Amino acid sequence: MSAEIHPAWYPEAVITCSCGNSWTTGATVPSIRTDICSNCHPFYTGEQRIVDTEGQVDRFLGRLRERDRIRNEADLRRLARTPPDLPLAELGVGTRYITIFAKHDIQVAQKVLDALASGGDETLLAIPGIGRKVIADLKRALRQRGYTLPGEETTEEEAIPESSNTA
Repeated sequence: MSAEIHPAWYPEAVITCSCGNSWTTGATVPSIRTDICSNCHPFYTGEQRIVDTEGQVDRFLGRLRERDRIRNEADLRRLARTPPDLPLAELGVGTRYITIFAKHDIQVAQKVLDALASGGDETLLAIPGIGRKVIADLKRALRQRGYTLPGEETTEEEAIPESSNTA
């Protein structure tokens, strides 16, 4: 074994944790400082604690809050565009068809959605004077306003407009 190539050995090296715990062991340096030990590590203590380095946890939680705020605003905008009591006239349905629908107690968007849910297109086609083109135009107008038609599913990307997808 070559002489003077090995570091000095300190059999009584003191290890000190940031929580205040300290113990001795053998090491090549006289003292060691550590951030976490078995007395304060969440794995051993069972305590849920986050060690924040340079505010990273705060920034992350801030981004989560901002994402939730943006999603809530998008949901509110979507709900404002799709009120259940939206008159058919606002969907661009002709006055002739509004009159026909009114005779059958269908005056708002929710009634159309209920009719489509209960029997599909056939329920509306059973109304005299209503044809497939009127139903197709009505469905298109409902989709453009953000309504989900019965039997159709929307994905998360379709539900949130691109402009608010900044998180």
